[in-house]
Formats: sequence, structure tokens, C-alpha cells
Amino acid sequence: MSNFPFLSVLTVAPLVGALVVAFLPRRRPDLAKQVAFGWSLLVLALSVVMWVSFSADGDRLQFRESYPWIPTWDVNFTFAVDGIALVMLMLIAVLVPLVILASWHDADASKRSVPAYFALLLVLESTMIGVFAAADVFLFYVFFEVMLVPMYFLIGSYGGHQRQYAAVKFFLYSLVGGLFMLAAVIGLWVVGGKTFDWQALTQVDISTGTERWLFLGFFLAFAIKAPFFPFHTWLPDAGRAAPAGAAALLVGVLDKVGTFGILRYCLPLFPEASKWFAPWALALGLIGILYAALLAVGQSDLKRLVSYTSIAHFGFIGVGIFAFTTQAGTGAVLYMLNHGLATGLLFLVVGMLIARRGSSLISDFGGAGKLVPLLAGVLFFAGLASLALPGTAPFVSEFLVLIGTFTVNKPVAVIATLGIVLAAAYVLWMVQRTTQGTLNPELTEVKAMHRDLTLREKAVVAPLIALIVLLGFYPKPVTDVINPAVQATMQDVGKTDPAPEVGSVQEAAQ
Repeated sequence: MSNFPFLSVLTVAPLVGALVVAFLPRRRPDLAKQVAFGWSLLVLALSVVMWVSFSADGDRLQFRESYPWIPTWDVNFTFAVDGIALVMLMLIAVLVPLVILASWHDADASKRSVPAYFALLLVLESTMIGVFAAADVFLFYVFFEVMLVPMYFLIGSYGGHQRQYAAVKFFLYSLVGGLFMLAAVIGLWVVGGKTFDWQALTQVDISTGTERWLFLGFFLAFAIKAPFFPFHTWLPDAGRAAPAGAAALLVGVLDKVGTFGILRYCLPLFPEASKWFAPWALALGLIGILYAALLAVGQSDLKRLVSYTSIAHFGFIGVGIFAFTTQAGTGAVLYMLNHGLATGLLFLVVGMLIARRGSSLISDFGGAGKLVPLLAGVLFFAGLASLALPGTAPFVSEFLVLIGTFTVNKPVAVIATLGIVLAAAYVLWMVQRTTQGTLNPELTEVKAMHRDLTLREKAVVAPLIALIVLLGFYPKPVTDVINPAVQATMQDVGKTDPAPEVGSVQEAAQ
């Protein structure tokens, strides 16, 4: 199976499915949903086969394909994945079918086309796969920009409160970041021997000044996409306006393109600049952890609250990347996966609550657990996973980030640890205000609030809960895939893990 064109097929397949769904009659919305769901399951099945075929001990980049595109500029459709990209592709393959299932009625109430909504979800899946699978810098940039289009329409056409404002803000922020990256891509092509091939560019020797400017162009684009403080202001607006399923993909996958881009492009292509900018990146990560957590505590809207928690989590990922240790780097990549699962679940469950109440304001709930106890229990579990409770998957990744950072930068690790305390505050406060305490009398008058989780909704949350628990106790299958890629990235930067202080410990014991 190693010769099968997994990546090109995975990239094209959802696009073909989107065309099929888009041309289905508007009067047959259920058929459009069923075809989109079935198509996403095919992508999932193929992704599982690719995961099994991947050799953790093999080459750094596997499943490589390359097809000519623009020979004059040496631009090719080149696809290849390492362990980091493979994990993100699996996250996409798992989340999209669940999002489609969770979004079954999201477009029904709108006056927009239901087939178009589910076609946009499949187009988004295609572009997300493409951006993680690209091994040509120009191809990556194309997917990086095109990915904005389906999400723009999902927010602007099918979203809720201030959807047009949120969609335009999301698009403009990302577009400005993309312009910085485009300038850096052109500069890289000039100084890199007029090639866009990632493997060839990693061997290019770039002068210090030029390297720093190129790094900055890429980093600004990725910092906006992630988003890191202070480029984060678009996310709470987009997260609140987007339909719950689209928001789950926005925060669970789309934003990971930023942190993935730093690992795949900034560190290997600009190693000296990465080390030079590292203190600034660590500072941005720490500010994001604390600032976003404090803002999350004071939010009155459920979806904005979840969005701010994600900004804090991205601060942890940034700290893990720029600590430059294998433990912290593996923890950062694992955090990208686990955050996608936990926050994806949290957004979907919040969406189920909002659909029943007809409001996302926390003050409109209160005591909801008395009416929908199972849904309230899942919300509580998703909240505990979001605050990295031991036994859930995010705890393992957060622990690795902190312990890997502590070995090289104790003050940063200690300050970052304060984010865990704040996470407990905003998550438990959210759960208490929505599902616990005295029952809000208005809820009894809302007919939908008397319906607990349906069979379809149980099918959405069950796989995510199972994965969060499984990876919380046994992350080895994933870390075995991630570790070689992280070690190779650290070698690119010229960083090695600090030696254990065995001698110091023995002397202290004596």
C-alpha cells in the first residue's frame, strides 16, 4: 500500500463529494446530508488505512507524490507527510463525519441551501487535508489561502449573531497574514535557488538577516492563524457567529494550521532565526495563556468563552514548540490533537445546548442539568477534558509541555502552570452557571429543553469521549508516530535535550 497515492486521493475525494452534494436538489436536504456523511466516512476509512501503512521508524516524509504544475517556477503538486502531519490528517478524518452528524439540522432553519452547507463542509475538509499534506511551499500557500473561502461562507451565510461582521473580520485577518507569508514565500524562492520543494529548501544556507525577515513573514501569518496574542481578536467573534459544527472545525483543526506551519516551515527552514525569536514567541505564549484565561472567566456567551479557552491552549502549544526539547515538542503536537478532540467535543455539546435553548447567553441557562442530565454530564466531561484533568488526553500533552519546558526554562514553566488554575476557574464556573444550581424558571417553558441527548447526538459525542479517555491512559500509539518527526525538527534547529542532572542529584543526596 506504500505506493498508493493516499494524499492526492484524500485531498480530491472530499472535493468530488462536495460537487455531488452541491448539485443535489434543494428539495432533497436529507439526501444531501446522507451523501455528505457517507462520503466523509469513506475519507475516514482511507485515512485509517494510511495510518496503518505509515512506518514510524521509516523515512521522515512518507507517501510522497509529485506532479508537475508550473514548471517555469518549479511549482509541483507535491504531497508528503511526517508523523506530525499524519496525526492532523487523522484528526480531520475523525472530526468531519461527527461534525456533519452534529450539524444535521443546522442549515434547516436558514433560508439558504442545505446541500450547499454540507458541500461547503466537504470543500473545507479537502482544503484542510491539502494544507497538511503539501510538501511544496507554494502549494501549501495556495491551500492556506483557499481554506478561508469555505469557512467564510459557513460563517457569513449560515452563522448566527453578527455573522457578516465575524466572517469579514476572520477573512481579513487571515488574508493580511497570508500577504506577509506570500512576500516571504517569494523571497524564499529567490534565495533558495528558485525552488519551492520543502526538502530542497531545508538544505539551503540563508544569511542571518534574510533568514530573520523570512521567518517573520511566515511567523506572522501563522501567529494570526493560530491565533497567538495579540492577533487573537478575530477568533471569539468567529467562534460565536459560526454554526457549532463549523466552529468545532475552525478551532479544532483550522487554527492548528498556524502551529503546524511553525513546526513544518519556520523551524526547519529558518533554524537560526527560530532560536533568535524564541524568547519573544515564549512571551507571546505566556501572555496568551494568562490573558485569554482571565477573559474567559468573565464571558457571558458560551461560544465566546470556549473560543477564549482555545486561545489559552494555543499559548501552551506555542510554549511547547519554542522550548526546543523533544518532550515539550511532542507535548505540543499531542496538544494539537487532543485540543481538537476536547474543544471539538465542547463546541459540539455547547451547540446542542444552544439549539435547545435558542440562546448562547450563560444567563439564559442555570440548572439545565435537571432537564437534560445526560447532556449536562457530557458538558461537564468536555469541560474537565478542556482543563486537562488527569485521565483525559489533554493532561498528557499539557504535562509533557510543562515538564519539557521546565528542564530548560523554569520561570516559563512555572508561569504557564498558573494557566491550569485559571482553566479550572473558567470551566467549573461555566458548568456551574449553566447546568447546576437553581433551575431557571424560563427553561421549563422551552419545549426543546425537555429533550435529552438523542441517538444521533449520542453517536456524535461517544467516539470523542472514547478517544479522549483512551489517549488519556494510553497515548503511546500517537506519541510513537509523533516522536521521530519532532526529533528531526529539533535536529534541524540544532537543539538537543539537556542531559539529566544525575550527578547533581547524587551529590545532593550525599
